[in-house]
Parts: sequence; C-alpha cells; structure tokens
Amino acid sequence: MFIEPSITKEQNGWIEVICGSMFSGKTEELIRRLRRVQFANQQMEVFKPSIDVRYDEQEIVSHNKNAIISTPIDSAQQILLLTQADTQVVGIDEAQFLDIELAAVCEELSNRGIRVIVAGLDMDFTGKPFGAMPSLLAKADYVTKLHAICTQCGNLATYSYRFSAEESTVLLGEKDAYEPRCRSCFVKGKELPPQPVKCEETKETPSDDLAQ
Repeated sequence: MFIEPSITKEQNGWIEVICGSMFSGKTEELIRRLRRVQFANQQMEVFKPSIDVRYDEQEIVSHNKNAIISTPIDSAQQILLLTQADTQVVGIDEAQFLDIELAAVCEELSNRGIRVIVAGLDMDFTGKPFGAMPSLLAKADYVTKLHAICTQCGNLATYSYRFSAEESTVLLGEKDAYEPRCRSCFVKGKELPPQPVKCEETKETPSDDLAQ
C-alpha cells in the first residue's frame, strides 16, 4: 500500500502514477488516496477525460462503484487553467485518454509544490505503451503498478485483452469488450474464448512499490 511521504512545513510537490491493466484496481486506488486527502482537509482538484462517460459524466467511478466528483476536460492544458492557486493536490483518472502534453502539465504542477496523483493504463489492447503514460512513468517520483487476475488461468494479469472486432486504439468498454490476461494467455489471443469478469472478485496485487 502506498504511504504518503512525510509532509514538511514547506509544501513540496511530486508526481505519483498508478498504472496497470484493466480491472486491476487503478481507479479504486486513486479514489482511496483522494479520500485521504479529503480527510486531511487539503484543497484538491480532480479531473478526468470528458470522453469517459461509462459510468457518469462527472464522477470518477471504479468498477466496484466507488465514486468521487471530478471535472471533465478535453485537453491536458485545461488542468493548468482550472487548478486554483490554493490547490494542494491534483488527481487525474484515465490519463491514457489525454494528450501527450499531460506529462509536462503534471511536471509543472509538481514544480509549483502540488502533489499530483495520476491513474491510467500503461498499455493499450495491443500491448504497446499507451498515450502519455510512458512519459509520466519516466517523470514520476512514485510508481505503483497494480495487477488484475487473468480470467483464463488465474495468474497475475498485466494485459488488457480486447475480444471485440474494433481496432481503434481508444474504445470505451468494460466487461463487454475487455478482459485481463497474463502474458501467456494474452499471446494466445483468440485461441482462448472470452471469460466473464467478476469485478467484485477481482484482486489487486501491488508490485514492489517504488514509493516505499
């Protein structure tokens, strides 16, 4: 579990990235950290891409239906425009859907002394690095990689396998289009029939967390 660094009187900024496959608990972990920010009475701003309307147009919602209010945005630069002067923490969900400028935006915010918490898919459905996530991972002070459970064999899953015929990189979907798979089952592809994802039973297993 991620433990926040000791806070000094001087406000220091940093970047935290929560990454992994679909159904690994990324949004759940983001919400958990943001709840702790609320308990500490810190000023925060939360953002998500406006295209993500799977559960709600404004709220960030996990697969387990936990939610927190956010501001939908169309570009990374909007985060700078909408972040207030007294903001101490910025949260961003589904970072892979935002433009490549996101890494520079997060760096600027952290240089201002703001704690930035970002969650997103590190790989797309083909297994390639997704959007701005590679740059964010390189610039992050703390990285947490979460694992889902492979629906085929039960091993740790790091890939998001798409079983629909759609080939565009961005395809909003849940259990109707994706399932988490381990490397071996991901490589087998269509040789294996899709298996239902039971979100309430999906486990998350952090790897060695660079934050500790």
